[in-house]
Amino acid sequence: MAENKNSLGKELTKGILKENPTLVMLLGMCPTLAVTTQAKNGIGMGLATTFVLLGSNIVISLLRKIIPDKVRIPAFIVIIASFVTLIGFLLEGFVPDLYDSLGIYLTLITVNCIIFGRAEMFASKNGVVASACDAIGMGLGFTLALFLMGSVREIIGAGQWMGLTIPVMSKDPMLLFIMPAGGFFTLGVIIAAVNKLSKKKTPQELGCKGCPHAETCGKSGGDCQ
Repeated sequence: MAENKNSLGKELTKGILKENPTLVMLLGMCPTLAVTTQAKNGIGMGLATTFVLLGSNIVISLLRKIIPDKVRIPAFIVIIASFVTLIGFLLEGFVPDLYDSLGIYLTLITVNCIIFGRAEMFASKNGVVASACDAIGMGLGFTLALFLMGSVREIIGAGQWMGLTIPVMSKDPMLLFIMPAGGFFTLGVIIAAVNKLSKKKTPQELGCKGCPHAETCGKSGGDCQ
């Protein structure tokens, strides 16, 4: 039972940093670069994608033994598109400003490689609970990446953040950061920083087994001095 909980915990947290879909696996680049001129847009797109990812993962996991292998891709697309349509109606009805800001990129969630990739590689091969944890973890990682991108670009490029004016930055904002070139630059810097943080050094093993001359020196066990 403990092992199962550890496994679910791993699925839930892997998408935040270790397997972040945007910053590590470099998926979902279109919405990442297009809608992150503001932090709130990044949060909105991330949560909308998480909703679709969670719903489609659960349904695909439930139907994984029923859907014929030959039509699995069309079936996945229909399921994903249904949840995209639903979230589109919800945003248009309750958050129209965000709906207008996301524009066509909300509809393009249907072909987002993050969602389709998790459906093909994980949900179609695992149980409902594990698939839900995978979806939440990946969606959270995607949302955090977009929020970070949007925050950096909005603060430096517009001198604002989440509707608040930044006194120093608002006087002379660097408009380049809210343009496409600034998006690419910001993404590159953040990816480099994440890679630096997640890079782990393999500890060198002590004793003869860790010695590059172990085979030639003739010593074994704890004989090395």
